[in-house]
Amino acid sequence: MIPIQLTLKNFLSYRDATLDFRGLHTACIGGANGAGKSSLLEAITWAIWGESRAATEDDVIHTGAKEVRVDFIFQTNGQQYRVIRTRQRGGSGALEFQVETPNEFRAITGKGVRATQDLILEHIKLDYDTFINSAYLRQGRADEFMLKRPSERKEILAELLKLNQYDELEERAKELSRQFKARAEELERSLETMKAQLQQHSTIAQQRTELETEINQLQQTQQFDNIQLQSLQVVQHQRQTWEEQLNFVRQQYQNLTSDCDRLQQEHSEITTQRALLEELTSVQAEIQAGYNQYQILQSQEETFATKFEEYTKAEGARQRLSQQLTKQINDIERQLQHAEAQLETLEQQESEVQQTLSKSDEVEAALAQLASARERVARFDQLQLQVSPLLQQRSNLQSQIDRVHASLVARLEQIQATENQLQRQQRRQPQLQQAVMEVAVQIEELEKKRVYLQRVQEKGQDRRRLIERLQDHQREYEKLLGELQQKLQMLQNPNAICPLCERPLDEHHWNRVVDKTKVEYKDTEDELWIIRERMAVSDREIQVLRQEYREISQLLSPYDTLREQRGQLAAQLEVTTDVEQQLQQIVAQKQQLERCLQVGDYAHDKQAELQHLEQYLQQLNYSEQDHALARNEVERWRWAEIRLSQVKDAAKRQAQIAVRKPEIEAQIAAIQVKIQQEKINSDCARQIAALEERIASIGYNTEQHNKLRMAVRQAQSWQLRYQHLQGAQQQYPQLSRRVQEIEVSLQARLSERQKFKSQLESLVNQMKEVANPTAQIQAIEQQMATRRRELDEQITQFGRLQQLAHQLEMLQVQYEQQLQQLQETKRQYRIYQELAQAFGKNGIQSLMIENVLPQLEAETNQLLSRLSANQLHVQFVTQKAGRSGKATKKNAKLIETLDIVIADARGTRAYETYSGGEAFRINFAIRLALAKLLAQRAGAALQLLIIDEGFGTQDAEGCDRLIAAINAIAADFACILAVTHMPHLKEAFQARIEVNKTQDGSQISLLI
Repeated sequence: MIPIQLTLKNFLSYRDATLDFRGLHTACIGGANGAGKSSLLEAITWAIWGESRAATEDDVIHTGAKEVRVDFIFQTNGQQYRVIRTRQRGGSGALEFQVETPNEFRAITGKGVRATQDLILEHIKLDYDTFINSAYLRQGRADEFMLKRPSERKEILAELLKLNQYDELEERAKELSRQFKARAEELERSLETMKAQLQQHSTIAQQRTELETEINQLQQTQQFDNIQLQSLQVVQHQRQTWEEQLNFVRQQYQNLTSDCDRLQQEHSEITTQRALLEELTSVQAEIQAGYNQYQILQSQEETFATKFEEYTKAEGARQRLSQQLTKQINDIERQLQHAEAQLETLEQQESEVQQTLSKSDEVEAALAQLASARERVARFDQLQLQVSPLLQQRSNLQSQIDRVHASLVARLEQIQATENQLQRQQRRQPQLQQAVMEVAVQIEELEKKRVYLQRVQEKGQDRRRLIERLQDHQREYEKLLGELQQKLQMLQNPNAICPLCERPLDEHHWNRVVDKTKVEYKDTEDELWIIRERMAVSDREIQVLRQEYREISQLLSPYDTLREQRGQLAAQLEVTTDVEQQLQQIVAQKQQLERCLQVGDYAHDKQAELQHLEQYLQQLNYSEQDHALARNEVERWRWAEIRLSQVKDAAKRQAQIAVRKPEIEAQIAAIQVKIQQEKINSDCARQIAALEERIASIGYNTEQHNKLRMAVRQAQSWQLRYQHLQGAQQQYPQLSRRVQEIEVSLQARLSERQKFKSQLESLVNQMKEVANPTAQIQAIEQQMATRRRELDEQITQFGRLQQLAHQLEMLQVQYEQQLQQLQETKRQYRIYQELAQAFGKNGIQSLMIENVLPQLEAETNQLLSRLSANQLHVQFVTQKAGRSGKATKKNAKLIETLDIVIADARGTRAYETYSGGEAFRINFAIRLALAKLLAQRAGAALQLLIIDEGFGTQDAEGCDRLIAAINAIAADFACILAVTHMPHLKEAFQARIEVNKTQDGSQISLLI
């Protein structure tokens, strides 16, 4: 990918900028820190991949703007493309992809941002991570690769090659392997259970035969008892029929007996009642006379009741009219009270008005005093208007002079404190020098121990990794021993089959298989013993290394504190070098300030202006105290104005009272006359008099009425006796007829009862002749029920046995199926176990790294030969022999590693022994080779190289080496961009892109 043109609008620190890359081969992007150099390159990654360092997507938008747009034109595979990415603040983004045609750019945008992004990646063949790790070189990545331990180098390389996808496949294969293993174990347990159940098949068949014979015998006995039971039930049914007839006849006999008793009882009651009626009719004349007297009294009482009703109505009307008359008189009396209260109020107001008018002379004298006091206050107010600004000006001048004095005092105190501090520092300089030397010696000793500690740590890690590999081998051998043990157990069966081909074995082959398996078992045990011995030795070595590591770590505990102490002491010592000169300057400044404060030699213009202002204020002779006394005098006489208005109001009120008082007195007299007229001549009074005459004419006497009511109540018993007499005259013929009916019915029921008595005796004799078979029936039924329960249990048990036999048949089929499943599951388990090993670190990943390393080594050496004039050469070593005291060359294990062997004209040496320039060229060559390798694996050619901050951490010699390296590999790239903020390196590049930050955002200028 070769950049052609980049146009920014509201992207990060840029508002509107365009950069044309045409004609640029090697260029430097320069500018101050924070100017926007990295943002310029970040715009390319945001346009192509939508990736940036911003925390949120809206953060790429320039502050205050609502939309961001980046337009990037680039060339890849000989074809120019254009990408336009935009985004609205708080909204969604848009992405356009265009290809150059002879006339213009033609859109090939996909359906949506995701589809367009996939289309861009398809054309450029680079994703964001690959671009960052290939074309975009950042300071420290190659150094980090070289300084890491060999095992960590492999991890970094695997991360760059994106081999972590194989880790996921390894985990998935392990998970499936664990699942199939668990499934196999579950199937084995299930098969063992099934096998134990299938062994019950013969026992169940024998039980079924025995149980079937017992069931047939019980069924025959049950049939014989059933025949006998049926014959007895016929006899019992006949007896039950007789018993039902007997019960019916007995019930009818009892019913007839009850009817006879009831009729006799009713005949006796009616006879008694008829005698009472005859006795009542014998006093008929006496009852008739009493009843006639009752009717006369009742007629008289009705007459008095009519008079009482008329009297009640008239009395109620009279009371209502009396209440109405009283209410009318009360209303008039309330009017009288209101008028009298008004008259009393007027008389009280008249007295108060006369008191107020009596003080009018005193008020006029006070008004004259008030006018004089106000004239004096007005003169003081006019003078205050002139003095107030002058007083404010005087206060401001005094405040300014005081602030100058305070600042001089504060400055003097600060200088005195600085003088004391400098004197203390001057006295401490020899002590600091001695302390710095002592701390430096201690740090140097600890540095040596740190290097040794790192070697101990690396050795311990090597031992731990060796133990992990030995543990893996131990588990594999233990598993193999278990499989061999299982194979030997299977071969103990005389009918054993071959474990490999699953065919029957004859004696000769059986002996060969057994001998071979035992030899394998013995070899595996020997290997397992060797591994355990090596693990024990490694454990002891680790314990020794741990103890040594703890001791050295304890000795290194003050290392960080000493380094911090050395930095602090060095800083303090550096400060003390210029103390003498600073102390002289401080003393001179202190003396000058003390003199100024002593004689008041400061703020001369303000002091002169303040003195002139004081003189003018004395001429005006204004006093706040006199002004306040004048205002108090005005307040003291202000009451006269209030009293004057009160006198005027009192005069007006006196005139109103003189008019209103006679009116109220006349109103009171009229109301009193109206009250007297209302009591005598009103409509209510006349109606009340008429009602009183009506009540007198009615002639109602309450006492006579009450006596008459008492007599009526006493005579009411004759009315009741008269009613009883009439009822007796009506009931007597009916009772006579009912007596005759009862006598006839009683005779008929006695005759019928005699017939039922004869039938009852006949049935009792028949029941005695036939014996009751109930006991026999119950005994037979109990025997049959017991036998039925026994038969049901046996039939149920027989059904269970049949069901169990059927289940065993199904279980046999299931056993055969699960046996096949077990074989298939074990096969799948072995497959996924092998896949997990293949996808692991020592499988495909290791092979891919081993395949990539020769290419990386060749590319690195090619670049390094150009950078070092064929003086340096590197070699990547991926395996080395393990170190073990008891291991022989034959059984020595190879250890996975990634060592980098560096050679020059003098031979192979450690990386740390090379000079800074040589180490830099080695790092740069490896870093650039990695970049090319990643781009090639992605299917793209590395034509653009960006070095961001490659100069900031280099000294002058290092910068020269980097520039020389860039020039050496410039021919391999179409465009190389280097980012730096160091101005003195700009001249080393063919072209410069200057980035400056202004109020309108970052601006770009191209200098060629």
